[in-house]
Amino acid sequence: MGVGKTLRILVILPMYGGSLPVGRFCASALKELGHVAEVFEAPGFYGAFEALKTLRVTSDRLEYLENSFLQVVSQAISAKVETFGPDLVLALAQAPLSRQTLKRLRRDGVKTAMWFVEDFQLFTYWETFAPYYDVFAVIQKEPFAHKLAAIGQPNVVYLPMAADPAVHRPLEISPVERRTYGAEVSFMGAGYPNRRLAFARLLDFGLGIFGSDWDGDAALSGRLRLGGRRIDTEEAVKIFNAATVNLNLHSSVLAKELVPAGDFVNPRTFELAMCGAFQLVSERTLLPELFADDELVRFGSMEELREKLAHFLAHPEERQAYAQRARARALAEHTYGQRMEQLLGFVARCFPDWPAGRQEAEAALAGLPEPLRQETAALLRDLSLPADVTFPDLIAAVRARQGRLTPLETSLLFLDEWQRQYAGS
Repeated sequence: MGVGKTLRILVILPMYGGSLPVGRFCASALKELGHVAEVFEAPGFYGAFEALKTLRVTSDRLEYLENSFLQVVSQAISAKVETFGPDLVLALAQAPLSRQTLKRLRRDGVKTAMWFVEDFQLFTYWETFAPYYDVFAVIQKEPFAHKLAAIGQPNVVYLPMAADPAVHRPLEISPVERRTYGAEVSFMGAGYPNRRLAFARLLDFGLGIFGSDWDGDAALSGRLRLGGRRIDTEEAVKIFNAATVNLNLHSSVLAKELVPAGDFVNPRTFELAMCGAFQLVSERTLLPELFADDELVRFGSMEELREKLAHFLAHPEERQAYAQRARARALAEHTYGQRMEQLLGFVARCFPDWPAGRQEAEAALAGLPEPLRQETAALLRDLSLPADVTFPDLIAAVRARQGRLTPLETSLLFLDEWQRQYAGS
């Protein structure tokens, strides 16, 4: 597990945006590693936040209201931290954590980490918040680390994106699903300026476009699928599996950069590979160290893209061989579980006394009446918790479960309530 003990980790999701599913993948991975992970569901506040825009007030009043609202959400995170008692608070990019809350967590000895899964040159808000985190994980290398050190954040770890093998996996696509999600040449993502111009040059291929923010483009309107709506993770996996060739063109806000130069590798690269789906991916400087030349096919220009599209559409056996090698590499090195182990190991190296400050409680099984032990042991296995998990951590995991409680879970919660109210009195 990287630190040799079960940790309590609170994952802070953003209210919306691309890092939202990443946070859920992180929480699932942490649980698979045997840690007790809870999620702060910031998306639950998004509707109220958006409702502020309907008030018809001046822009300065709206800004004040939005900032005040975000302060309330940040205070809610503080309350959750006090209740849950985490060893680590892991925030995803754009998580609603204020500087005041981060300062308070540092004062209280709660370690914090941010996984900044965005382009630091395009999204510059890191300059305001980065120094207040104990650890800052990034998807880019220099000069980002140097810039972070210059503003007071020395604990920087390169942590590229990943995929979840339980979600991003090969699927059998039915004929009905293939009509809905299939395309000879498929792209799933948002309509950035460079993609709009680039795909207009691929209309002689069987191009299908899935995703949002493509409206207003007459040239591509006939290739837009599913009404141009936002695609959820489950549908994205079907789209990846149903395509003959998946296009993976990294985004750029500059229309003239049809195939943009850049360093970081987007999550779609890892997700497609984990699905065993064939992809043509645009060149990135950090890509060769993540996937070999015989695992992913790269292109650096529109001319090269057209040439490789024509070639691989005509050679299914080559597509399959590339896809199988890419999937093997992704499973071996690019899962969220591996990323979380790397992150926790880095925190432990930065802070040799971590985790500290939480008094060890008696193991859950040792603290239970004999008739409950056998049933509880089976529950621990179901929750992916170690046999020596503490009783408070077991209770936290039970409270985090979805759906109706079993009689055993109800008994455990009752026992916890009884101990808190009477055993300590």
